[in-house]
Amino acid sequence: MSSTGILIFMFAGLTVFLLTGLPVAFVLGGLSVLFTVLFWDANALIILVLQIFDTMRSEALLAIPLYIFMAVILQKSGIIEDLYRAMELWFGRIRGGLAIGTVVICVVMAAMTGVVGAAVTAMGILALPEMMRRGYDARLATGTICAAGTLGILIPPSVLTIVYSVTAQVSIGKMLIAGIVPGVLLASLYILYIVVISWLRPELVPDVSDVPRASLAEKLRSLKTLVLPSLIIVMVLGSIFFGIATPTEAAAVGVFGAALAAATRRHLTWPTLTQSCLLTLKATAMILWITIGAKAYVAIFTGLGGADALLGAIEQLRVSPYLVLAVMMLILIFLGTVLDEIGIILLTVPVFLPVVRFLGFDEIWFGVLYALTIQMGYISPPFGYTLFYIKSTLPKEVGMGMVYRGIVPFFLLQLAGLLICVTFPGLTTFLPALMSQ
Repeated sequence: MSSTGILIFMFAGLTVFLLTGLPVAFVLGGLSVLFTVLFWDANALIILVLQIFDTMRSEALLAIPLYIFMAVILQKSGIIEDLYRAMELWFGRIRGGLAIGTVVICVVMAAMTGVVGAAVTAMGILALPEMMRRGYDARLATGTICAAGTLGILIPPSVLTIVYSVTAQVSIGKMLIAGIVPGVLLASLYILYIVVISWLRPELVPDVSDVPRASLAEKLRSLKTLVLPSLIIVMVLGSIFFGIATPTEAAAVGVFGAALAAATRRHLTWPTLTQSCLLTLKATAMILWITIGAKAYVAIFTGLGGADALLGAIEQLRVSPYLVLAVMMLILIFLGTVLDEIGIILLTVPVFLPVVRFLGFDEIWFGVLYALTIQMGYISPPFGYTLFYIKSTLPKEVGMGMVYRGIVPFFLLQLAGLLICVTFPGLTTFLPALMSQ
């Protein structure tokens, strides 16, 4: 079979089996074995074994369980609840203030944990009932939580960014730092939208005139809840930016800071540690199984000539490089509705990156666009992962139809953020350029 035929057959087979709902890792691993035997040689199965050992020896992947462990401990430490109470004091009397405060908390959570599911679920439990009780429109409340909760994909420390860096073989530290400005840009767009819509359509938000006014002393006292989160963020990101520690070493520092935060609140108990270790083990095992399956699949795909066929087809096109980039982004948005972000990266980066290099695009810049696009897929109706995270926290009177309608404005804001980063690449590359080597 020709390389083009193999390219079509492998992608078609992958699409069919993924739509059946089978686990991604086993689909990738099983198809790798099948295609190797059918189109290559049974002796070539040694490649799959080599990919497993290559994954086991990767020091860069050590950062993943550390960041997940840090996120789980922080989630159980009570910091998020304290942050939400502080945001209520500061933003409670501003029109749309609780929605704005929710975005701010999600930014802080993203900078502490980098885990999307934790932010969306926590805000669905804490913020959504309170906003509904005060009279916020369900569409605005759920849209805010879904969109702001996905900022952990961009804002470091992001597990997705680490997996991209390892797969693309680019600097993990530079990729992590490159996500800061785009993440803050998106958060600013969300807040600006909430402010504008609150004044243009006041029926979507409650009247704040009867909200009790907190004294300045109360507000200042509430800021003590930001001390430990700020220290954790500075320790992790600062050590990476100034070259004091590698991302893996910074992750270990973050775990220490998270344990300290939990200990000061007397939440660092044996049951907490046991549960945190178990959750970390499950999440890490899932990521590594997907990593092994995806690396095996891509190795077979490349060995059979699929990657060369794809690159050759693009070389023959007489279109703008940005049109090719747009097609890749559309593919990622679609995949974001049916696959988790780790699977998307491991499956598509080895295929897309030679194209990116051929077109002359910066790999760090492309990595940020990658994260932005996957983030859009995460909130895309009807199958975006974030929509299912929040579904478990919805009150009975709020249906998924409201969530779908509420997410549309924020999807458009994410598209605007993506176009801004495409138009002004310096937004993503200037901070990495300033980093200590």
